[in-house]
Amino acid sequence: MTVRLRREIAEVPPYQQGRPAPEGGFKLSSNENPFPPLPAVVEAVQREAERVNRYPRPGAPDLKAALAAELGVEAERILIGDGSASLLQQLIHAVAGPGDEVVYAWRSFDAYPLFVRTGGATPVEVPLTADHEHDLEAMAAAITERTRAVIVCSPNNPTGTIVGAEELDAFLDRIPADVLVMLDEAYVEFVREPTFDGIDQQRRRDNVVVLRTFSKAHGLAGLRVGYAVGDPAVLFGADVAGVPLSQTALASSAAIAALEHVGETFARIEVLAEQRDALWHRLVDAGVPAPRPHGNFLWVPSRPGQEERIHDILFSERIVAKVFPEGTRISIGEPESFDHVLAAAVRIQELQTDAPAAAERQEASSL
Repeated sequence: MTVRLRREIAEVPPYQQGRPAPEGGFKLSSNENPFPPLPAVVEAVQREAERVNRYPRPGAPDLKAALAAELGVEAERILIGDGSASLLQQLIHAVAGPGDEVVYAWRSFDAYPLFVRTGGATPVEVPLTADHEHDLEAMAAAITERTRAVIVCSPNNPTGTIVGAEELDAFLDRIPADVLVMLDEAYVEFVREPTFDGIDQQRRRDNVVVLRTFSKAHGLAGLRVGYAVGDPAVLFGADVAGVPLSQTALASSAAIAALEHVGETFARIEVLAEQRDALWHRLVDAGVPAPRPHGNFLWVPSRPGQEERIHDILFSERIVAKVFPEGTRISIGEPESFDHVLAAAVRIQELQTDAPAAAERQEASSL
């Protein structure tokens, strides 16, 4: 006899991390920053490493103070966590349980259903539009008296599309004040087009929480540090739902150093954004219907049922990327990978173009 797990846990597929890259290839599956850590970040981690026999200060107050100054908000409106995903899970578990619902766009970050179901709540997945964007009208219509939280991911992971300021404002006006709205902005630093200001929205609405991370733009994925900005009462609930003293001093020190050298970080972000846009133009010019990207990744649409063939295409181009039934997310990595990404994307698109013709040939042969 084995120990019985909760049904919600036993039935949830685990989150799938990207596969290792083939030898001499490119790991483009996890949206990691290809630049190495800033020298100041390495120095900060090395200094802090001499004190790892001690617990960190609860709540990472030094990092809170640095973020408060950077964002122009009170420190009490900031909660530090092990990446923004961990904080999002804590927020969901703080407000939603059995019988409750959490609304979000789909496809979006594939950890959302995991977080909702492990808390015992029910996910309500609202399909994206034909342009791979949030359908905010449909999301608002999906809210019921059972809805406890809504997630808006912009730029959306994995499609890279963003939500406009006016449409978000109109959407938030329709959300009941007792429903939590989480603005997942893990990739906001890469945006170069007009969009909403999540921090400003939070200042005006106590039911809005903004989630950001140091993993992507700041290149601290291996240290797991992120933050939430929101009403202190809401953040208290998320804090209670988390693990005490889980924010390491190593991560906090690295994040503070990154903030102190934010100019160097954003110079790197500009390079990545320029490379992203140039590669996207190459894909579009080659006939790949990729939506305009706003994160540090590209989205190549495809049809369900082609995942294995797409993995084979990617592997033949020495690439590992994140393959979903609806498409493939490819991170912006080393420049040496760009020609391989273009070749793989073109071959994936040819697979879509050939699929109907192949089906017609098979049907004709059976007559």
